[in-house]
Amino acid sequence: MLTEQNTPFGVPAFDQVKNCHYLPAFKKAVAENQAEIDAIVNNPEAPTFENTVAALDRSGMLLERVIGVFYNVLEADGNDEMDAIANEVAPLLSDFQDGIVLNEGLFARIKAVYEQRETLGLTPEQMRLLTETYKHFVNSGANLPAEQKERLKQINQELALLSLQFGQNVVAETNSDDVKRFVTDEAELAGLPESAKAAAKELAEAEGRPDAWLFVPKRTSFTPVLQYCENRELRKQLLMDYTTRGNHDNANDNKAVINKTMKLRLEKAKMFGYDCPADYILADCMAKDHQTVDAFLKSVWEPSLAAAKREAAELQKLLERDIPGAKLHPWDWWFYAEKLRKAQYDLDEEEVKPYFELGNVRRGAFGLAHQLYGINFEPLTDMPVYNPEVEVFKVTEADGSLVGILYTDYFPRGGKRPGAWMNNILPQYVDAEGVDHRPVIINVGNFNKPTKDAPSLLSMDDVETLFHEFGHALHGLLSKAHYKSLAGTNTPRDFVELPSQFMENYCYEPEIMKTYAFHYQTGEVMPDELIEKINNAGKFNQGFVTTELLSASILDMDYHELTNIDTIDVNAFEAASMAKMHMIPEIIVRYRSTFYNHIFTTGYEAGYYSYTWAAVLDADAFAAFKETGDILNPEVAERFRHLLEQGGTRDAAELYREFRGKDADPKHLLQRKGFNE
Repeated sequence: MLTEQNTPFGVPAFDQVKNCHYLPAFKKAVAENQAEIDAIVNNPEAPTFENTVAALDRSGMLLERVIGVFYNVLEADGNDEMDAIANEVAPLLSDFQDGIVLNEGLFARIKAVYEQRETLGLTPEQMRLLTETYKHFVNSGANLPAEQKERLKQINQELALLSLQFGQNVVAETNSDDVKRFVTDEAELAGLPESAKAAAKELAEAEGRPDAWLFVPKRTSFTPVLQYCENRELRKQLLMDYTTRGNHDNANDNKAVINKTMKLRLEKAKMFGYDCPADYILADCMAKDHQTVDAFLKSVWEPSLAAAKREAAELQKLLERDIPGAKLHPWDWWFYAEKLRKAQYDLDEEEVKPYFELGNVRRGAFGLAHQLYGINFEPLTDMPVYNPEVEVFKVTEADGSLVGILYTDYFPRGGKRPGAWMNNILPQYVDAEGVDHRPVIINVGNFNKPTKDAPSLLSMDDVETLFHEFGHALHGLLSKAHYKSLAGTNTPRDFVELPSQFMENYCYEPEIMKTYAFHYQTGEVMPDELIEKINNAGKFNQGFVTTELLSASILDMDYHELTNIDTIDVNAFEAASMAKMHMIPEIIVRYRSTFYNHIFTTGYEAGYYSYTWAAVLDADAFAAFKETGDILNPEVAERFRHLLEQGGTRDAAELYREFRGKDADPKHLLQRKGFNE
């Protein structure tokens, strides 16, 4: 089931895969990949680009397939049995991958090709693959002494298991009975929209409590309470449930996991001659070192914090009108911000939600991709899926040729990790016979489920999230690389968010909204005056939004700039980090340490800044369209598509300059947020 492709477009046979298939499939795939590596190492012919570097890139397709199935299902529809398999597989994969990069015979062949690179007549993409492969081996320990290589293997295995444990703990805390908040008196939900109450009622009924409304620490559940519910104590309880996950000194506590992880990351960095983990990690990014990141974050932090303080003062006045002498707290911010938005802009998010039906919004995103790049999306039925809620689309060029396959999986469930993401199920690449294998991509979210009375209706944040993840999907789908390790989203982390954040620019452009913002009951397109209200409010609350985001970025860097670690008191460390940046107490950092999946599970360590770094790029890229007077300008769109197609085949800064004709100007981001007005 995992190792054969007798399915439409060669997609995985998700519907036939059982948990018992995974471990044998991993073992078979690893053995097959090892045989491919052995064949490269033992090749009696002299090392060449084709028989060594290209052969290495083309190896491991079976393993890639098994990984693409298992980890996508684990994250989106996992269970305890899959968690146990993941714990068993993690050291197996870590050991195997270390065995490749620490294979002396393999590295000797790669090095031999690298040392004669200028005489080989390589194409720019081949040169990029060669240099990136060589750097990857060196940065993975190929030049280390034998005893350090053995220690590195141990570190990598431990880090793989710690990453799994961290994520599993967060999921367990999110789903714990301890944070299921049942409300039995409807009066306690005063102010909460009927749609949110209906969703909470269905959650409670699913738990066998038809007498109650249930709220859990998932954004789709608690965010409406924070925005609208007059019950201040309930707002506080739900926000604290969410922001203290992994921090309860129980079996799911993540503080010890963080300590072990950071000690190992520091030890690993020092093996390679770096003082701190950040510089080891950043060497392959656009920023290059932590000083560059720190200076960048500071340049945006100061205006965002100033804006947040102004916003806090306004909200404090509103609070005091309701509760004289009361002090604004984090559980008050969303509630009074919603009141202020309605007062200043006459914009109530509940007024716009009926126009953001999930299917329509997705069609709007698909339509935008068609307008920009000429591609089409066709729903496919009777495709193998791992959950009935998953939908599948065939993506084609105007001439009908295949671009790729897109899966979407948008609703929360018990086995799904929080958040939204894009992944490869199968990568794009060109095989040795010249056949272009088109990618299979997935977008995953946690949006509101349909209720008995209404379809899935998105918040404005949800709309932006859908467009964002779809931007990542386009980066994968449009890839035209020859080598899978350079294809799609295989770019520096501080560049990879450009394609996703670029798409967010279009969400609320009037001409785009008219293609997707239809009232779910009447079919009426959103009125111009409501579209105008949304755009007038575009800079509202940006101090909060940016400060919440940047504080998480700075916390990430503070962890990874540590040069000496004995024992980290996680709560004290986090408090000191907030104090150092002069974080205001009315805002909680977007990700507190113990549920900060980005930096302890999903590979964004010393990299969360990249969302803001890429925001400078995406605002500048969108300005390239706006400067022409046409946000769908075909000539600019063609250049941007070319950027997407290149993946990691070129230097990221060079690729951006080719698109724009110059480096990105930060002024466009500051203008978008209203910070330089």
